[in-house]
Amino acid sequence: MQYGVEEVLAPNLYYDRHFETDAVKILPGEYYVSKREILMVTVLGSCVAACIRDRLSGLGGINHFMLPDDKRDDDGRFGRSMRYGDYAMEILINQLLKLGARRANLEAKIFGGGNVLPGFKTNVVGARNARFVCDYLRTEGISVAAKDLLGNYPRKVYFFPTSGRVLVKKLRTMHNDTIIKRELNYSEILRRSDVGGEIELFS
Repeated sequence: MQYGVEEVLAPNLYYDRHFETDAVKILPGEYYVSKREILMVTVLGSCVAACIRDRLSGLGGINHFMLPDDKRDDDGRFGRSMRYGDYAMEILINQLLKLGARRANLEAKIFGGGNVLPGFKTNVVGARNARFVCDYLRTEGISVAAKDLLGNYPRKVYFFPTSGRVLVKKLRTMHNDTIIKRELNYSEILRRSDVGGEIELFS
């Protein structure tokens, strides 16, 4: 779906009365890219969000993803089990470049990867997500301007792409298990889905 200077896969648009600005809520598996002044908001448990922007033009976007629970291939490459995280990062970068961002100007701020899902003791999903996004950005040569990863709590992230400002609220107490249920459901969907297709990045 395309609206002028925006590429979206996040239909939850609203007006944020606290910040007095248009805003969009990003749920697991979604992303949003825009050049206009808009607040991008997401809540993370073990999932990761990458806030990536062209630091000169102000064009920016955010994604929200979780990797499947399988391990990496022994040869260290991204196997089929890791394709969703790979796809989520590539599609965000692809849309930024398609709308006019320059690869050399891209910078990232990354958040999430908390250890909040029950039942994961030896293969913690959040830690694997955090490691993946750091490795991916390093491989792609995109600098990380800020990060807040790991820990034992969810986070609410507010991203203002035109300025690059990010506010993070650590949710140290949760009164319900909405975040955990959402991520467990999302993880189950990923297990049953085949994320296909190749992404060609613009240069």
